[in-house]
Amino acid sequence: MYKAVTPELVEALCQIADAENVLVDGEALERYSHDETVGLWARPEVVVRATSTEQVARVLKLAQRERVPVTPRGAGYGLSGGAVAVQGGIVLSTEKMNRILEIDHKNLMVTVEPGAITGDIHRAVEAEGLFYPPDPASLDSCSIGGNVAEGAGGPRAVKYGTTRDYVCGLEAVLPSGEVISIGGKLVKNVTGYSLIGLLVGSEGTLAIVTHIILRLLPLPRVQIDLLVPFDDFQAAADTVSDIIGHRILPTAMEFMEQDSLLAVERLLQREVPYRDAAAHLLIQLDGNTPAAVDADMELVGELCLQHGARDLLVARDRPTRDRLWEARRMIIDSLNHESPVNHMEDVVVPRAEIHRLLKGMKEISQEHGVRIVSFGHAGDGNVHVNVLKDDLGDGRWDALVPRVREEIYRLALALGGTITGEHGVGATRRQYLPMALDEAQIELMRRIRAAFDPNNILNPNKIFP
Repeated sequence: MYKAVTPELVEALCQIADAENVLVDGEALERYSHDETVGLWARPEVVVRATSTEQVARVLKLAQRERVPVTPRGAGYGLSGGAVAVQGGIVLSTEKMNRILEIDHKNLMVTVEPGAITGDIHRAVEAEGLFYPPDPASLDSCSIGGNVAEGAGGPRAVKYGTTRDYVCGLEAVLPSGEVISIGGKLVKNVTGYSLIGLLVGSEGTLAIVTHIILRLLPLPRVQIDLLVPFDDFQAAADTVSDIIGHRILPTAMEFMEQDSLLAVERLLQREVPYRDAAAHLLIQLDGNTPAAVDADMELVGELCLQHGARDLLVARDRPTRDRLWEARRMIIDSLNHESPVNHMEDVVVPRAEIHRLLKGMKEISQEHGVRIVSFGHAGDGNVHVNVLKDDLGDGRWDALVPRVREEIYRLALALGGTITGEHGVGATRRQYLPMALDEAQIELMRRIRAAFDPNNILNPNKIFP
């Protein structure tokens, strides 16, 4: 079906993107052969680092004519293999298209290229009193184009939503090489189908985004963080539901079980607060006046204590708040340090079912004799489940992982959830898609993809089994 990359094709790519941005040597290709997904590797035949929309369009036109697969890639921090060239061919990187083009104060919009790092966008708009809420854990490394492709979330999704809620306009290149501009600096737009809604979260299978217009908010003037230890999962989960039930919407409500924070403690060699607690909630509140935020904090604190919280650690100043969030953001690095082979899932369930999900994870762990450590976004029901190889033998591990994955997915689905909340289906979950979606839905999605890309050259072997 697909053709191999020939020397003639490489030469044509050099004419499009300059020779320095066309990589074919082994060491360079190795860098682009994986993302952050453990155990998935596939070397592309050539890498093209595009610097403009025109170059992206010309590469796709060439690939379409020659029937060569193209894998879009941003910063390479995905966790489902979406940027891995499992069919070989061309990796088309947007890492050099990394400019913040305009911060528009009158319309509260920012226009960026897809390679811009999400954390850089945060800092640029906050320096001008503005706020871009989506905050994936890898925000200082991941690109906004990857966020758009995956529909990325983050801790602040409980109050502010995900990337999908902030994309107002896109410039994108279709697999044919045709350039389209959709949306714009508009708060309302119901003209035809929402192609923006279709492209956000499409995992690079429908088009390659080259410009993004994002909606901004005024920067909240006040932030407070609370670290709240509990002696059991149920109490922590019940607290989350009760806070929401009292019409308080925290900026973030993160859940961390004891094993996750102890791993951070071992890596940083610094004792974490309440290290013997079974579970911790990290709750962030924000607003425009100290009085309003303090009122929410008082009620949240009361509810936490009513549900059996041991204590409340209140962080008002930036250094203390940053230390609390450092521990949360270091969990993945800490677990990977202890077990470089870490199979991570990001199932999502209704908020009220989190304690049942965590109880089920412990049962799966005990049944199979494998360490499972969970943490995540309690406020939106998205839990990151880490299945750690530790010192298990390769044979046992290889046999164990498919069974454990399926049991995790079945548990989440039985609780009214689904198999991924923000990391995407990609290459690693595609065989499990029929567990979550019926055949009619999958077939409709296939037909949509075929309408965009009838020759299936763009990011093949992703999403669909």
